[in-house]
Amino acid sequence: MSDIKFAYWVPNVSGGLVISRLPQQTDWTFEANKRYAQTAEAVGFEYALLQTRFIANYGAENQLEAATLAASLASVTSRIKLISAVLPGLWHPGVYAKMIATLDHISRGRAAVNVVSGWFKGEFTGYGEPWLEHDERYRRSEEFIRVLRSMWTEEETTFKGDFYRINSAPLKPKPIHTPPIFQGGNSKAARRMAARVSDWYFMNGNTLDGLKEQIEDVRSLAEVEERTLNFAVNGFAIVRPTESEAVQTLREIVSHRDEEAVRGFSESVKEAGQSTKERDGMWANSSLEDLVQYNDGFKTGLIGTPEQVADRIIELKKIGVDLVLVGFLHYETDLEAFGEDVIPLVREKEQALRDRGVVV
Repeated sequence: MSDIKFAYWVPNVSGGLVISRLPQQTDWTFEANKRYAQTAEAVGFEYALLQTRFIANYGAENQLEAATLAASLASVTSRIKLISAVLPGLWHPGVYAKMIATLDHISRGRAAVNVVSGWFKGEFTGYGEPWLEHDERYRRSEEFIRVLRSMWTEEETTFKGDFYRINSAPLKPKPIHTPPIFQGGNSKAARRMAARVSDWYFMNGNTLDGLKEQIEDVRSLAEVEERTLNFAVNGFAIVRPTESEAVQTLREIVSHRDEEAVRGFSESVKEAGQSTKERDGMWANSSLEDLVQYNDGFKTGLIGTPEQVADRIIELKKIGVDLVLVGFLHYETDLEAFGEDVIPLVREKEQALRDRGVVV
């Protein structure tokens, strides 16, 4: 039984991880993110996920580009793995393969990629790119991933797809280790793509039953492809000395929500949630309160005392979650506290399971 892994959302966009007017002790600048990355590494986080954003649509007025910031953070850390999110369509896969290979050398083998197929139409049309139909975006992402992996592993890459053409292109130096590829999405198209080409499948926050259904479905699809992959879930952590304090903090976040920004975000993601014929895309069943944390992080249930949150993480592990991705209200204090108060408890509980011969 391997230990569950922990990642944190890098707050590289302004406004924090919730769309709320409640004051947040969270900063988006490089100096702050340098401090957060070093803290996270020191208290047991294995991964950091850097967001990709180009246009504000929920209060994120300032955005630091993910791969550029990852290279900077690589130079001031030594162990934490840096997952750079990327939007196919705004990047050419051959150029991006070169960038991430460079980042892998800077970080000495710690680069990873999160391929985001895109849900915000304004980012594509604003930057002069066509807005594709839902399933077409995932077809483009799959080609993007195939080009990345080929360029990282083959002497030369030739690729003839519907979206990309590569003609006997070399890439040197190769990355130190082939960077793992993460991918999200709830739709059938997203799940099939993950089964075919991705290493990790990211899930928005959800109930245990909802997460279990996704894991079992994607795992079975991967078996058909004779592949295996890992599973990660998003969660927003509110850890306080008492459960009532944690619940009160959640109530304050929601009651102070930026109503206009939340509704604007809801409109932006409506197409993502409703555009598939199954109507099962991301955010398809999200309420306005859910969307205050823009990846449904409240639903995962990481709200309570350190003991309660650790128990919840063990429940996630038992249904097949390999990595928990967390965001916080106050990065200045909550990130370190989670590493000091929750991660050790999870490790103790994992060891207790091993001692009892329980395999999960």
